[in-house]
Amino acid sequence: MKIKSLEIIVILSALALTDTCRAGLQWEQTQIELHPALGAATAVGTFKYKNTGGSVIHFKSVTTSCGCTTAARKKDEVAPGETGEITATFKVGTSTGVQQKTVRVETDDTAAPVTVLALRAIIPQMLELRPSFVYWEDSEPAKPKTIIVKAAKELHTDSLKVSSSSNEFTTSVSSTGQNEFKIEVQPRDTSHPVSAVLTVQPDSGGKPIYATARVVNPTISAQ
Repeated sequence: MKIKSLEIIVILSALALTDTCRAGLQWEQTQIELHPALGAATAVGTFKYKNTGGSVIHFKSVTTSCGCTTAARKKDEVAPGETGEITATFKVGTSTGVQQKTVRVETDDTAAPVTVLALRAIIPQMLELRPSFVYWEDSEPAKPKTIIVKAAKELHTDSLKVSSSSNEFTTSVSSTGQNEFKIEVQPRDTSHPVSAVLTVQPDSGGKPIYATARVVNPTISAQ
């Protein structure tokens, strides 16, 4: 019985040693959620790892799901017991809302040759337009129409700058309460089709957002 028990211990030890040798990169987390500050240019996530195996692991490639995201590593190989990290950077640009990006990591680790890292960035929207498109039908009375602008409370803006790409439309801005504004848009004439892009921007600076004003004929507006 003692010999049999010894055999079992040896087998279990060998299996444990085999598992240890075969184990590869262990990641602290493969999914990160980021909440960048209002107006931030980038959202950066760091994925940390450790080589828990008994052999050196080499990176073959690290690629991202889109051109707006980059991934950087500081080393091409990871020795047993060594730690490291991959930094993923998402360029915010004009993006708002929830942005899902991935980083595909390929190594020569036979146990797990491919790992997909997920970066979830929640980008705050500085301004929200309701609606973002106003129109008048051909020969409709040239009365003003309203766009309500809701500003993020972190923005701390007192007024908005609104400009029109066409002098066929006039605009005026007024505050309707805390973090909310009203834009009155009015065409000079509705007897012919015309359109304009309205640029809306906080007076404190920051990224603009856009609305559209248009005079259309009844056929176009019905489509």
